[in-house]
Amino acid sequence: MNYFLPLYIDPGTGSMLFSILIGAVATLFFLGKALLLKIKMFFSTGKGGTKLDSSYKEYVIYCEDKRYWTVFLPVVEEFENRKIPLTYYTSAKDDPIFEQSYEFVKPEFIGEGNIAFAKLNMLSAGIVMMTTPGLDVYQLKRSKNVKHYCHIFHSTGDPTMYRLFGIDYFDSILLTGDYQEEDIRILEKQRGLKAKELVTVGCTYLDVLQERMNAIPQEENHRFTVLVSPSWGPGALLSLYGEKILDPLVESGFKIILRPHPQSKKSEAELLTRLEERYKNASNVEWDYERDNIYSMKKADIMISDFSGIIYDYTFLCDKPIMYANAELDLRLYDAYDIDKQIWQFATVEKIGIKIEEKDFSNIKTIIQNAADSAELAAERQKAKNEAWMYRGEAGKRTADYMIKVVSNFES
Repeated sequence: MNYFLPLYIDPGTGSMLFSILIGAVATLFFLGKALLLKIKMFFSTGKGGTKLDSSYKEYVIYCEDKRYWTVFLPVVEEFENRKIPLTYYTSAKDDPIFEQSYEFVKPEFIGEGNIAFAKLNMLSAGIVMMTTPGLDVYQLKRSKNVKHYCHIFHSTGDPTMYRLFGIDYFDSILLTGDYQEEDIRILEKQRGLKAKELVTVGCTYLDVLQERMNAIPQEENHRFTVLVSPSWGPGALLSLYGEKILDPLVESGFKIILRPHPQSKKSEAELLTRLEERYKNASNVEWDYERDNIYSMKKADIMISDFSGIIYDYTFLCDKPIMYANAELDLRLYDAYDIDKQIWQFATVEKIGIKIEEKDFSNIKTIIQNAADSAELAAERQKAKNEAWMYRGEAGKRTADYMIKVVSNFES
């Protein structure tokens, strides 16, 4: 009898084990480098016994995905123009920064996921700025050799719309508008956290997108266009309603641009494949998976979304009507669940947008035709813009000023 059976590992398990193995090897590699660094520091001291760290970097930016390039671009440009060295770590091999020819900004690809986190966890730096939430919650840990961690928002929405504890353990948060401070302070008191430094700098990526959008020429032979741009997940527009809302939209005869959330391609691929197949012969349907959303927003006369922060990008950049579906979001996974009031972005969308429910879908063409703009809606849009996007055009300068101030305080 043959007691030796062939070992079989299914592809999913094999992929997971391979990922774990790669993460473990990377972690051991950077742990080894950290140990060597400590040994070198032990035998190398400056005046007064101050330990010298040759790998120390004053200013570091970490970009987890190339779609956040516009968040960091104005800051990077400030450091380059001021001739101040800046280290830019990225987890995107095709990050647009590699297309630049900077002298003082040094980009480096550090891998993805656990490989990147292993390097970051052993970093030696003055200030590290990132859009990535979850510091000291999951794999991304505070390095003992980093003096200050700074989080910068990639949305003008509520800071409490991160997953639980997303920004709890940063030293500072850079706000797009003063309104974001209140809920952060509420969470700090509830959780007994040390008060973070909260600084309103404006919105870097909207500054970039506004300039780029202004340069896009108007569409020739324009056809009335509806942009459907939802969030992702089981409570988002496409997952919740799918064909129920898209069928009547396609049948309306309007030009329909479908722009799924970038995460949908990773987490909801089956859903998107089904919908693409369903509407492949519809001449008025266009799918948009481009990195920049400004081209679709520029074309659109109205946007339909759910709880996605793109509602505010479209509102602030285009100043056109928006419609939001009655999507269901389970807040128990988010910091907003601990806020005992309606958060800003939910309260504001009710003032600037037109709500539609499932019962309205069959009549959506008429609703869109009647969704004429009004002075009241326009005024509410302007109010929201002033609250959430402060210091327009100045965010890059203000962010760089803050980073430099933080490091100078270490030296004084």
